[in-house]
Amino acid sequence: MFSEDLQIHKDDLPVEKIHNAWYEKYINLNYGAFITFVGIVRDENSIEGLSFDIYEPILKSWFNSWQEKAKKQNAIVFMAHSLGDVKNHQSSYIAGVCSPKRRVALELIDEFVEDFKANAPIWKYDILNGKRVYAEDRSQKINGAGILL
Repeated sequence: MFSEDLQIHKDDLPVEKIHNAWYEKYINLNYGAFITFVGIVRDENSIEGLSFDIYEPILKSWFNSWQEKAKKQNAIVFMAHSLGDVKNHQSSYIAGVCSPKRRVALELIDEFVEDFKANAPIWKYDILNGKRVYAEDRSQKINGAGILL
């Protein structure tokens, strides 16, 4: 775990606990919008779940750049992600935005989640028969990065 706004959790995320802590942290800032996105592992392609590796130094840098971008719009971004195994129907990712205006929050959450999928240094593996198999067909390549084995 890095901070309250950037969290790494072993295995599946305690969604309610994380969401409620962020809500309590930001409720009194007089912001009109508090938006979260929760990613849930789908039961498809005979997988038992997903497993994740994270390169934390680059993730922290990527996240800090988003905090600066949000700050310019008087907004706040926050996220939590799983490290390790997450079974089907459990959460591996939560992202959120607070801002004074809903339009800013709606636009930022969309941009943040899409950029996360494209550029965050997180590698995804399918869990098949109890083994991790790199999910190459559903993964984005990050410039200058390879597969962590």
